[in-house]
Amino acid sequence: MKKLFSLALAAALCLSAAACGTTAPTEPNEPADPAEKTYVVGICQFVQHAALDAATQGFKDALVEELGDAVTFEEQNASNDIPTCGTICSGFAAQGVDLILANATPALQAAASATQTIPILGTAVTEYGVALDIDGFDGTVGGNISGTSDLAPLDQQAEMLLELVPDAKTVGILYCSAEANSVYQAEVVEACLTDAGLSVNVYTFADSNDVATVTATACDECDVLYIPTDNTAASCAEAINNVAEPAGVPIIAGEEGICKGCGIATLSISYYDLGVTTGKMAAKILRGEADISEMPIEYFQGPVKKFVPDRCEALNITVPEDYEAVEG
Repeated sequence: MKKLFSLALAAALCLSAAACGTTAPTEPNEPADPAEKTYVVGICQFVQHAALDAATQGFKDALVEELGDAVTFEEQNASNDIPTCGTICSGFAAQGVDLILANATPALQAAASATQTIPILGTAVTEYGVALDIDGFDGTVGGNISGTSDLAPLDQQAEMLLELVPDAKTVGILYCSAEANSVYQAEVVEACLTDAGLSVNVYTFADSNDVATVTATACDECDVLYIPTDNTAASCAEAINNVAEPAGVPIIAGEEGICKGCGIATLSISYYDLGVTTGKMAAKILRGEADISEMPIEYFQGPVKKFVPDRCEALNITVPEDYEAVEG
């Protein structure tokens, strides 16, 4: 009996010693070495066109440069369908990705509805106060949202139209009615042009199906058209050009991708560089170096006046020396 008791006591002492020497286990998916942590970033891009593609690529390049193999991307495109944005972002929320990139306004709106905890960075979003229905927006969204804006000075775009087409009497503003930031830009530019004494007509299409028809009406009734940074217009720029070019109606565009497709000039920003800025913001958030709720929206600095030489020549438009030719 004494022998059995001694064996039991020895075993108990061994277990006790082992317990004292054991360190607390690390949490799942939390490596002991922070350098070994990995991140999954969900990317929801509203539609495929040159500007948004460049922003996504810039974001990915910057984040890979900052984090290397520690970051992987779940990249999905909504193909210009707003409900699909909701499905994509809800999937990212259910998956528990570490951060969501919302490329364009409908993607941002969908991401904001899908999660209030996962960090969300927008890019190629013109006005966050309008997109998220924030009264008195002061430049910082707060909560789990921040990002970058593709807003170029709208008053300067209006001045560009007056400079390049000085004889214009009636201007048509063309955009998709489903895009809140397009509505915002159109209203600002309309006010600028009206103040300058021009007559302004607004033409909207609901989706890509009626772009050509609406453009034809606008060309029949106007001397020049203005198109803001509108995703549907960007994805249908060729269809717009097929109507406007034979009609001899010049188009001032809100961004370079639309300008290449159907315009004569634009006040251009670099969407790739905008994406790079967003990627650097993401790296700071993921590494815990910044609180997204305190990060203000960042804007592209120094937009450039650009023109399409062939179209300007065909329309006998004289371009000042401070414009740069659009490449490609």
